[in-house]
Amino acid sequence: MIRLCKNKEDIILLWNSVFGDSVEEILFFIENAKNSECLASYEKNQIASMLYLVDCSINGKKGKYIYAACTKREYEGRGLMSKLISYAKGLDYDYLCLIPASDSLIDFYKKRGFEKETEIKNLSFYQSEEIKEYLLEGYKLSEPKVLICEVQ
Repeated sequence: MIRLCKNKEDIILLWNSVFGDSVEEILFFIENAKNSECLASYEKNQIASMLYLVDCSINGKKGKYIYAACTKREYEGRGLMSKLISYAKGLDYDYLCLIPASDSLIDFYKKRGFEKETEIKNLSFYQSEEIKEYLLEGYKLSEPKVLICEVQ
């Protein structure tokens, strides 16, 4: 089942187990990221996979930036992230975009419709400087770029 997740404890538990960020760091993001929402997939009434959708702009065109996309280790390979992305594509946005965490994820996202690319400097957020920094850290790409999936 896919739905919006507002339960901070669920988000923190999954985020921490996958990325290793501290509870304080995760809470800071949850409580300070404006115009964002967490979309989650549930298995057996427990959060199994999630992604954040954060308002953004690329060259003045508004869309949603996917952040903190992750799946519990025991649910990897079951297509949960693909289902979350498909669900997000059905929402009322012109495009979705993201910065893959690593080169190995580029093909994963391209197969799911993120076929266009732009430079990171073209991406902007309506957030505090601290949240902007948070949204732009953590990737290890040989060529940093934003992947875009147009949905409208």
